[in-house]
Amino acid sequence: MPKHANPFSLDDRTAYADWRGAKLDGCPRRIDDLIVEVNDPRRLTDAEYAAILDRCRRANLAVYVGRTGDDPDKDIPRLLGERFGLRRLDRNPGADADAITSITIQSDALHSGYIPYTDRPIAWHTDGYYNAPDRQIHAFILHCVRPSANGGENGLLDPEIAYIRLRDRDPEHVRALMQPDAMTIPPNSVDGVELRPASVGPVFSCDAGGHLLMRYTDRRRNILWRDDPATSAAVTALREVFEAADTPVFRARLEPGWGVICNNVLHSRTRFSDDGSPRLLYRARYYDRIEGT
Repeated sequence: MPKHANPFSLDDRTAYADWRGAKLDGCPRRIDDLIVEVNDPRRLTDAEYAAILDRCRRANLAVYVGRTGDDPDKDIPRLLGERFGLRRLDRNPGADADAITSITIQSDALHSGYIPYTDRPIAWHTDGYYNAPDRQIHAFILHCVRPSANGGENGLLDPEIAYIRLRDRDPEHVRALMQPDAMTIPPNSVDGVELRPASVGPVFSCDAGGHLLMRYTDRRRNILWRDDPATSAAVTALREVFEAADTPVFRARLEPGWGVICNNVLHSRTRFSDDGSPRLLYRARYYDRIEGT
């Protein structure tokens, strides 16, 4: 592709066509195409590293199947991330002291009001959609220590595929969702104290390296969309993309020692139920993008 070509510019149709063709040609079709078996994510072999990187280059995500089982060592996601250039962790309010979040049912005042710490389903979203622009999440790792007794399946969708499906429907949908005030998350206030200001920004944008970024949540409450017909039509069309039978959504229920490493792909979660061993996953969010993708 020419040096100054931009496939995400609506004015550069040639660059988009070239990029789109290459993307779809290399795109995995089944969840099995994303899976990489590894011995220990803390110490990847060169072959394991290359296999994960290949999936991330083609689909922005990989599912690793490790042999660490229910080992609760947080070095598993941390060292895995470092191998792929992921070092700048997002210290969000729900995270543990080391900035890696324990995703499990929690009833304390800090966590109980947030869906990830309940057994409820979570709709399509990218991580950190409420963050300020200088704290946008570019990648995350989700590592399973203990799965739920039932449910808790994740849906995974490459944002670049969502972009293609939406742009192919109507480029004006993309234009609407690239507006700088397309989506607003109202401020988070507790007892009159503002914990986080309003977050205003586009759904689709590009980073300094020209990579596509997506900031999105499918929640229906406490969200403000730009008040115009073009944005309303674009949001409706995007939701239809998620539900379309031919959209390549990957579904995976992580088992002990398994995980997802990705460039902040769209993801969802089904409702789950625990037994005597509560579901526990570690989530590491990064301001970095996976190196080499």
